[in-house]
Amino acid sequence: MSHPDPYGGAEPRGWDRPERPPALPWPERDVEPTGPWNRQSGADLYAGPQARPRSTARRYDEPALDPYDGHGDPYERHDVDRYGAYDDGYDRRGPGRPPRDDEMPTSSLPPVRDDDVPTSQFPPVRESAEPERDPQRPPGRRQPGRRRASADRPATGQPAPSRAGRNLPAAIGVGLGLGALILVPLFFYLPAFLAVVAGAIGVGIWEMARAVRRSGAHPPLVPLIAGGVLMIGLAWYAGPDALSLGLLVTVLGTMIWRLGDGPGGFQRDLTAATLIAVYVPFLGGFAALLAAAPDDGHLRVLATLVAVVLSDTGGYAAGVSFGKHPMAPSISPKKSWEGFAGSVSAAAVGSAVLLWLLFDLAPWWGALFGVAVSVAAVLGDLGESMIKRDLGVKDMSNLLPGHGGLMDRLDSILFAVPTAYLLLAVFVPVVG
Repeated sequence: MSHPDPYGGAEPRGWDRPERPPALPWPERDVEPTGPWNRQSGADLYAGPQARPRSTARRYDEPALDPYDGHGDPYERHDVDRYGAYDDGYDRRGPGRPPRDDEMPTSSLPPVRDDDVPTSQFPPVRESAEPERDPQRPPGRRQPGRRRASADRPATGQPAPSRAGRNLPAAIGVGLGLGALILVPLFFYLPAFLAVVAGAIGVGIWEMARAVRRSGAHPPLVPLIAGGVLMIGLAWYAGPDALSLGLLVTVLGTMIWRLGDGPGGFQRDLTAATLIAVYVPFLGGFAALLAAAPDDGHLRVLATLVAVVLSDTGGYAAGVSFGKHPMAPSISPKKSWEGFAGSVSAAAVGSAVLLWLLFDLAPWWGALFGVAVSVAAVLGDLGESMIKRDLGVKDMSNLLPGHGGLMDRLDSILFAVPTAYLLLAVFVPVVG
């Protein structure tokens, strides 16, 4: 029989003491001072691990016990932490703790001491930045490599880019080559000029289709190129009505071709394809209409190209020399009203003289022709700049050094040739 508690308690003492109430499922320091988060106290210090079974209650984020872990005691915990090591108790630092030193994979390796690294075999670092001279090289000749700057010898200067933002010698060379490619077949074999126009239109369609892919549109390239070449041929052999019919056939053919790719993005792709078909081959077909005029078709093309070249050259010279007021800063920041005035003036004066020499046209009509072609060329340049800014590209491609893509040269011409065709049809009617 156990002795009663002298302090008034009715509980028996020693091993007859009943089991403790189950632990709370959450840490509560005030209510459960002998939980796994605090030190053991009282009778727990004298109770052996086999004297009382541990409570089966666990926290909500505590891993479940495995009663069949191979150790025979269903109440003994063998938790596996996040690093794969067995732990003998709940980790007081909580989940996401940093690994201990003995858990690191390199803890078993011996530390590296300074005397273990043989640094004596490395050559000392020289304080001087001058390169070591080759004893085999004769004196007086500089070592290969870049020339170093010093206090008495400045660095080699780099050529400053032009104000136009492009390589001017390369641009002039490519421009002369393109002019020869156009003028030689224009004056010596006119059907070859038709092939040049068709090839330029095909390259322009490819550049435009490649550029609009940045916006997510994927216009079909094959029907666009085939329809563009068809429009050039119809304009050459059958006139402006056939050119309009070719545009309709190209748009319908592109729509039918696009049906094979499914409904996803159909409207977006067809809109981009229609824009390309109108902008590049349809407007370019007016160059074939100009060249198809009997007797003086090559002269009409020449007058139009000269007006466009004078407009570009005059605008560049005036803009670089006097440009201070931006014309359209949100579209093309480098274009100025002074450059626009230079474009119009140069095209007006040059066209007045040229049309008087070629067609015996009054100078004021020639000046009006030059002004109209120059305005159309500038609008075409701004239109292409707006498309490029909307697509987030600087150039349509890099085919032409100093110019960018072919469309960067055709942008002015594509708007100028319909204007020139209309004005020359009024000023210099076609005979026959």
